[in-house]
Amino acid sequence: MSADQILDALDPEQRDVATALHGPVCVLAGAGTGKTRAITHRIAYGVRVNAYNPQSVLAVTFTARAAGEMRERLRALGAQGVQARTFHAAALRQLSYFWPQVVGGQIPQLVEQKASLVGRAARQVGLSPDRLTVRDLASEIEWAKVSLVGAEDYPQVTADAGRPAPAGVERRQVADVMRAYEEAKTEAVVLDFEDILLLLADMIGRHGEVGEQIRRQYRHFVVDEYQDVSPLQQFLLDQWLGGREELCVVGDPAQTIYSFAGASPRHLLDFPRTHPDATVVRLVRDYRSTPQVVNLANGLMAARGSARTGVELVAQRPSGPDPSFTAYDDDSSEAAAVAERIERLIASGISASEIAVLYRTNSQSEELEDALAHRGIGYLIRGGRRFFDREEVRKAMVLLRGAAVSATEAPLGEQVRDAIADAGWSEQAPSARGAVRERWESLQALVQLADDFDADGGGSATVREFVEHLGERAQAQHAPAVEGVTLTTMHAAKGLEWDAVFIVGCSEGLMPISLAEAPEAVEEERRLLYVAVTRAREHLMLSFARSRKAGGRASRKRTRFLERWWPEAGRTPTRRAKAAGKVADLDADQAHLFEALRAWRLDLASESSKPAYTVLTDASLVEIAQQRPSTIGALASVRGVGASKLDQFGAQILRVVADN
Repeated sequence: MSADQILDALDPEQRDVATALHGPVCVLAGAGTGKTRAITHRIAYGVRVNAYNPQSVLAVTFTARAAGEMRERLRALGAQGVQARTFHAAALRQLSYFWPQVVGGQIPQLVEQKASLVGRAARQVGLSPDRLTVRDLASEIEWAKVSLVGAEDYPQVTADAGRPAPAGVERRQVADVMRAYEEAKTEAVVLDFEDILLLLADMIGRHGEVGEQIRRQYRHFVVDEYQDVSPLQQFLLDQWLGGREELCVVGDPAQTIYSFAGASPRHLLDFPRTHPDATVVRLVRDYRSTPQVVNLANGLMAARGSARTGVELVAQRPSGPDPSFTAYDDDSSEAAAVAERIERLIASGISASEIAVLYRTNSQSEELEDALAHRGIGYLIRGGRRFFDREEVRKAMVLLRGAAVSATEAPLGEQVRDAIADAGWSEQAPSARGAVRERWESLQALVQLADDFDADGGGSATVREFVEHLGERAQAQHAPAVEGVTLTTMHAAKGLEWDAVFIVGCSEGLMPISLAEAPEAVEEERRLLYVAVTRAREHLMLSFARSRKAGGRASRKRTRFLERWWPEAGRTPTRRAKAAGKVADLDADQAHLFEALRAWRLDLASESSKPAYTVLTDASLVEIAQQRPSTIGALASVRGVGASKLDQFGAQILRVVADN
């Protein structure tokens, strides 16, 4: 692609991101606004106009899947050679390279699970921990390390912050466990994931030649999901930069949902202050969701009554169905109704892989699994065993390596199907449910990936090239899509999207979770629901069960977060609810004009630093969209548009109407 073609694929705000090639850049990007497109096109544009050497760019993400997607997009844009990795993957690569030079020998083994070492450490300091206590202590150790809180400071820091000690253990005992845990690692000669970042940052700080070599290699940094950066990750990023400001950060404060693990939106929110010369761009055009979904998402964040920290989304898609709100008698009834609705969606032509059921805790999946299995609907639980670690996938890759040696002239898809038949793949899906069906779905995902890979290669891809492609994806844990309804927690759904989303368990105690007692914890639960809502492109169904078991006491209440939207007989709708109902009644052309008017209102409100509703209310915008006034006199008949509004905004409103 030429430089002009790279820019032509972007909207005006995304183009502002892509052309801001130097100096500190801060992108506030709402859900579905195309942030990955913006930053990958920025990198590709910089490479195309020779502002960047591709090998000098390091793009950092938070998940291997996101890093893999970014590499694929950059490759398609002609920006091969750019490094796109997670914080840990980038740090491990650098630490492994410099360790023999600075420390000597090979880097110690990485321990993926802390449980056994934490349990040993706890017993050494006189505790008798059960499995859950060990888990909670391990999480607290991770939080302390990513928050740069040492054992000696832990009691005071957590007391000042009002952070309760885990599992009822006293703060000083937690500090003792932290010390014993570090000693246990040293004795076992192993490192944990947090050590990778800590040791590399320390190595750069202590050894100037290491920092100089890294900075000569990487001159331009891009950090995605910057609202989730921990103090430790920010510290490492500062070491990488070494005082330079060739940094572009992208994030959304409204999607900060990992504070319990040390993430903080402070770095994103303070970026313009810490970098006074920064270019700040706001991406607000939501290309993912319908106006109905976007209105609910915006309302959730505006409902806090405090200053907005994210962006107000402006839907770009045509109007769609209203979100549904349903209360059921018990968990089984809720799961059965969800499965029935999913069956109808699939029958209407929506692929099972484009449907997801989201819940707050993993324990909620059991009833859903039973209900889906009862109807013969395939599903996969996200967050289970990694795709490339599954036995059937490993066997298939061995068979494919063998097929690469004796490849024929047949199309790639045909050769792949022949090769993995011995791993259990067949043309027809098995009628059996459970593990048998899940194994077939995994192999079918490889078949579909082969077809897509061949199509991208113009129909001439070889088995050897496909095997190499699989190897790259396996290394990055970039799993292909598996056909089946996705069951996953709201946290694990971040960064994903589906045509239809069911959010179950929308009741107090689950949303917000009962453990969220402090105001800031409750607000994080609100943001979590916002993330869940914005995963939906078109269909959004929210529900809760009044009782856990059939015949049980109906003690559960719907979540406070949805109070103003939840329909209830005899309740007078709020002004916002009435406006939302009127928006749902707009046809496609009217909805398009309504969103254009909202975008105009948002720009005007941003310039004057006032809430959007002080310009005009949603109800007034709906009426303008319905009447399409072409004169000042006609505009004056709209409720809420008085003489002062006409003087201030009349000409602008008529221009927006004429342009749309």
